[in-house]
Amino acid sequence: MTVSMLKPESRSPSEAELYSIARSLLPTLQERAAATEKARMTLPETVEEVRKLGLYDICKPKVYGGMEHHPEVLYQVSKILATACPSTAWTVCLTALHSWEVPLLDPKCAEDVWGEDPDALISSSYAPFGKVKKVEGGYEISGRWPWSSGCDPCNWVFLGGMKPVDKYDPESAPDQLAFLIPRTDYIIEDTWHVAGLCGTGSKDIVVEKAFVPEYRTHSFTEALLMKEHGRKTFNGSAYNYPFGCTFVSALVSVTLGMAIGANQCFVNSMRDKLAAYDGAKVTDDPFVRQRTANANAMIRSIDSFFKQRNSAMRKIAEAGGTFDLELRSEWKWDVVWIAKQAMEATNLVFKASGGGGIRNESPMQRFFRDIHAASNHAALNADKGSISAGGVFLGGSPTDVLI
Repeated sequence: MTVSMLKPESRSPSEAELYSIARSLLPTLQERAAATEKARMTLPETVEEVRKLGLYDICKPKVYGGMEHHPEVLYQVSKILATACPSTAWTVCLTALHSWEVPLLDPKCAEDVWGEDPDALISSSYAPFGKVKKVEGGYEISGRWPWSSGCDPCNWVFLGGMKPVDKYDPESAPDQLAFLIPRTDYIIEDTWHVAGLCGTGSKDIVVEKAFVPEYRTHSFTEALLMKEHGRKTFNGSAYNYPFGCTFVSALVSVTLGMAIGANQCFVNSMRDKLAAYDGAKVTDDPFVRQRTANANAMIRSIDSFFKQRNSAMRKIAEAGGTFDLELRSEWKWDVVWIAKQAMEATNLVFKASGGGGIRNESPMQRFFRDIHAASNHAALNADKGSISAGGVFLGGSPTDVLI
């Protein structure tokens, strides 16, 4: 079956409707947050509800039953979900984003994934841990990849590895690849015992000599140049974005949602609280008031900045414009800086939450642990990100390939 043979799509929920759907899930996600953390994975009933509501399909091509919305829509939905359960938001966001990535590749990839199973889901672990061997028609890969968030209900996975350099080919150059592999070619090992984002189920993927055809690879060099094969076929403006910045922005949307959720949790818990030692209203404490004000301003500022940045990038995509490396370096640093500020705003309110904030039954301690775990993601490393962006601002070249 080819893309042209598929039936026309049915009506998809609008952006506003999707945001309403996401908000309607919040009470359920809040109620399940502790159980999700205990299970160390997104609960099966949550996966099914998200699937039925279509949130995994936000960025998926319409011809395969998706909504083909711009990534900006996924960011907003993910941010909303993260205010209730960061772990669930993290897995929903990444899984949905992979359905945006597949159309960038050779169109045969989309047919492999969704041709027989329109509900197929994809996880990932992009770090190049695998052993890669060039063979006729493609590659043979083996290895172990940690941190594949939300992998349990998924049917496919993207796994990173370095393309072998042919020393006899003068045009052969190093390149990082993401290999798209079906569930039949890997096993999942439960190694996910962590302090934060516990409910993401980011377990290890183990592969032993799996064959991956040449077309089922995503070249990071082609991604940097925005020259992936699928862009000619899936040429809607929703796919006219660079992979690296889009991926990082998705992670940041969840991180920002965590800060918003932590602030909401803090304010709600403080309004009627009395001090343990003298019975005074906590809301009269100048220390609490100061931190509340500072965190509130930080969160509103970075939320507005994030929306502004996404809106600007969307206008470029819709106009068929160009995302040059300088613009992408600036974009990448802006969103990584937003994630850094989100963590610092959460630290402010956590420190003012007192002993009650560290109790297991308090969502505050979960937001604190989760946002620090998110900030440890390699793509959100503000120290390295600032060095690359600063170099570009000073007239140099970017050192970050994920832009």
